[in-house]
Amino acid sequence: MAADRTGGARRRPGRAVASAALGVVLLAGCASMPDSGDLRDVESTPRQDTGVRVFAMPPADGAGPGEIMQGFLEALTSDDPEYDTARKYLTADAARSWRPERSTTVLANGPTIETDCRPGGREETNSVTCLLAGARVATVDAQQAYQPADGTYRKKLHLTKDAKSGQWRIDGLPDGVVMGKSDFQRNYTSVDKYYFASNAAVGAGGQPVAVADPVFVRSKVDPMTQMVRSLLNGPTAWLGPVVRSSFPTGTALQKGASGLAPDDQNKLAVPLNLKASQVAASKCTEMATQVLFTLRNLAPTLESVELRGAGGDRLCELTEERAESTAWHGSAKRPEYLYFLDGKRRVVRMQAGSTGTGSVPVPGPLGEGGRGLQSVAVSRDEHTAAGVGDDGRSLYVTSLASGGALGEPQVTSAGPTPEDRLTTPSWDARGDLWVADRDPNRPRLFVLDQGVGKPEQVAVPDLPGRIEDARVAADGTRIALVVAKDGKQSLFIGRIQRDGGTGQGTSVDGLRSAAPDLEQVSAISWAGDSRLLVVGQEQGGVQQMRYVQVDGSTLDGPAPGALTSVKAIAAAEDERVPLVAYSEDGIVRLPSGAQWQKVDKDGTAPVYPG
Repeated sequence: MAADRTGGARRRPGRAVASAALGVVLLAGCASMPDSGDLRDVESTPRQDTGVRVFAMPPADGAGPGEIMQGFLEALTSDDPEYDTARKYLTADAARSWRPERSTTVLANGPTIETDCRPGGREETNSVTCLLAGARVATVDAQQAYQPADGTYRKKLHLTKDAKSGQWRIDGLPDGVVMGKSDFQRNYTSVDKYYFASNAAVGAGGQPVAVADPVFVRSKVDPMTQMVRSLLNGPTAWLGPVVRSSFPTGTALQKGASGLAPDDQNKLAVPLNLKASQVAASKCTEMATQVLFTLRNLAPTLESVELRGAGGDRLCELTEERAESTAWHGSAKRPEYLYFLDGKRRVVRMQAGSTGTGSVPVPGPLGEGGRGLQSVAVSRDEHTAAGVGDDGRSLYVTSLASGGALGEPQVTSAGPTPEDRLTTPSWDARGDLWVADRDPNRPRLFVLDQGVGKPEQVAVPDLPGRIEDARVAADGTRIALVVAKDGKQSLFIGRIQRDGGTGQGTSVDGLRSAAPDLEQVSAISWAGDSRLLVVGQEQGGVQQMRYVQVDGSTLDGPAPGALTSVKAIAAAEDERVPLVAYSEDGIVRLPSGAQWQKVDKDGTAPVYPG
């Protein structure tokens, strides 16, 4: 059913709909379309229940060019795995050469087609050219990676009338598919696949760090098999330079494998083309960890994964518990405490899951000493803290243990005002500390090895302005930057590339916008393996709080409850931990399913470890 202008539903002529009880909806490709007239939108199919699969109808006998175009575009939004019905709207040659998997273009509304489809040439009577147009929102490439886009989409499609059959078919079209935003949201879902950081390990045993790589897959077309194939094909181009996969080159699912799903014991068997002799036990464990972390997005109750070789033999089996001990995984690490500054500018803490409002000063000089602070960050293991003095000039790093002196500052800014000095510091799982200096005369980004090493200046070659805030992801491979330029503050995600012993130093490369429609980003926090919580304003709008993905996509689902005058936010990778904010009411928190609650009216600068 296509939505009308008022949001209701209207039936087009020739549309056939199967029983909803069967979980199937058929989209007919024989809608009536005038042979002349103005541009008309191909309106998006409204979102269906998740249990309903949508399939297209083949072209009707004698359908005109406009009807063929309409039916083809509707077929692109169906749940047909190989687009077999869409190919029926093409000539035989075009059907063989068309590659729908090359890209998906998302438009604000359904693509607009020219209903009077101009003749293809002065002497041709059996050939027409149609134009598809619309406002671009995003593209999904052949690696299934999402990227925000703007500007106008304009593509030509050519149709011809077969001399023998008298049927119109499309014989010239670009690769890929195109659809409106609402159809994209119905057809696709964002899923994190997992690799390991190339130059990051945690703990004395060198535990590898899992890194999320979000991609979009068709949600009702065997998504688990799609995700395993995507995982085996390797990371997306943007993330690839900083991660590794434990799967040997050339690893693939066995021929014909499909319909992967856990059994009634919540165990999943994955048939690979590998021989047992190709796989060391430790590597097999890492491979299974990648699969389990990836597929748990789609099957939260998945408990174990078994990898099978080319002969059907078991290569290895891995339980959820072993996977969590094999790799460091940010969203699996529940913080023990919430930290913030009290009315005396000391660092205090309270149990992360506490329902009370009591807080106590942290052990050590940041809680027991007399120096006032402007901001604080606590290491992921909650053993060390970094504090910026209340004038924003100096960064101190100290143990969260009783006794001891504060020592000399690790970084000092010469900025003329507190707003021109040091940002809130940020820790990654390796134990490295990140902070930016906003000095207008010498803006810089620093990283301190293990929080105590000599500050290393980090190159940011494509930085479009001055860094106002910097928050590193737990995995140490990505960093979120709030960048100010021309009166605007925008959110960018960068890829952290470490020298790896080459002497090239550390850099932040591949900067890309993560919230292109927000002009004034005022607060950010990592809120998952590939998700951030952002406070900002659209042009001419009011302050809002919402979740965004690192690839710039906006997730479905409700945003946090409204809160006015938010100055800082804190979220944890573990989504069970309450959100915390600093607003006009001081420190407030948002437990799951509840309203914002006051915690400390004099408190400021809330943070979870990281």
